[in-house]
Amino acid sequence: MKLFTILVALTVMTASLRAAEGPSVTLSLEQAKEEALRNHPAYAAAQLRSLLAKESLKETQAAYFPTVTGFADAVDAGSENTRILAGGINNPSVYDRVADGVEISQLITDFGRTRNLSNGAKFQVRATAAGAESSREQILLNVEANYLATLQAEAVVEVAKQTLSARTLLVDQVNSLAKNQLKSDLDVSFAQVGLEQAELLVQKAQGDAEGSMASLAASLGRKDTPSFILADDHHEVAPPPDLATLVDTALKQRPDLLNLEFQRDAARSIAAAEKDANYPTLAAVGVLGNAFSEDSHLPDKYAAAGVQLSVPIFEGGADLARQHQAEIRANIASETLREAEDSVVLAVRLALVSYQTALRRLSTTKQLLKHSSQAFELAQARYKVGSSSIVELTDAQLNQTESAIAYANAEFDTRLQAAVLDYQTGALH
Repeated sequence: MKLFTILVALTVMTASLRAAEGPSVTLSLEQAKEEALRNHPAYAAAQLRSLLAKESLKETQAAYFPTVTGFADAVDAGSENTRILAGGINNPSVYDRVADGVEISQLITDFGRTRNLSNGAKFQVRATAAGAESSREQILLNVEANYLATLQAEAVVEVAKQTLSARTLLVDQVNSLAKNQLKSDLDVSFAQVGLEQAELLVQKAQGDAEGSMASLAASLGRKDTPSFILADDHHEVAPPPDLATLVDTALKQRPDLLNLEFQRDAARSIAAAEKDANYPTLAAVGVLGNAFSEDSHLPDKYAAAGVQLSVPIFEGGADLARQHQAEIRANIASETLREAEDSVVLAVRLALVSYQTALRRLSTTKQLLKHSSQAFELAQARYKVGSSSIVELTDAQLNQTESAIAYANAEFDTRLQAAVLDYQTGALH
């Protein structure tokens, strides 16, 4: 009767909590990842930065196309002999006129400057795309970690409930034996202590599960905390490849490394462009238009074309300083990439060690659970025939509970370490 009362109370409490939180939502790991990517602001910002880089590339490549400028003039001169007395060496005459026209300029060559600027912008586009992928993988790892933590907490809750059920049954049995003077009151006290410990274990496990569920909801970008029903589509974890293969994979496909690599290439292209700024620029220029006034000094229509060569001679050292700055930035980018590669190699090593340790721990706890269950069954049989004490039985029961919790923790920790290893090698999808 006591077992029935406790189970009913737990069921009512769980139902009340779920009713307050709203209807349950079935959620698989893939659905969780998709929802997180839709809602996460960091991923949205990374995608916007990628779009921004593409617009910058268009702006840089615009130098390859003609520049067309329209203009109109309306001049009222004080006299026919008016001239500009300052601002120009030629001091041209200024006449009454109303005119409009178009000027067209087309770059012929700037000896590689525009090409290098365009290449730098292309590398920036690829860098921001890799940055978006890096942000995506961080979000996916966070979601998977919270998803597995919630499954782990629910598994511990299930173990705690089974323990409570078993210890409640034991209390009822010992009470019945004590009433028939087959067991002492000391046995009843020991059994009651085990029951109360199981109740505490259930309470703690349920609190941990609620906290994990809240963390999972936050990782999905939800402001509420619905009661998810997690669909565990788990597949057996596989032994990892060797370290050399993992390191090689990480150096080739880690998106954060690709981001730094493209940034380095972009910095090198910009440094080359700043060096090219010391070379001349050759452009074709043409103008044409109409003059609407009837001044005899001005034709009704005009047109001209030519080639313009611009040669930088002296800017007080500013051009050389810009070149040196760009070269230094390129060197900084190279050293930053090299430092990141060293960090990635270390991270892969540590992730591999953690994963291998988790696999060994999973195997050990599996055997521990098997043997502790056998020991509990034996202790239970011995206690029933009076060959052992309640202390031996409760110890065996406690060992079984701890082994079951350890196995549940090891199982989900192994899956988490597998996800971390995939993240460190850039293979998390």
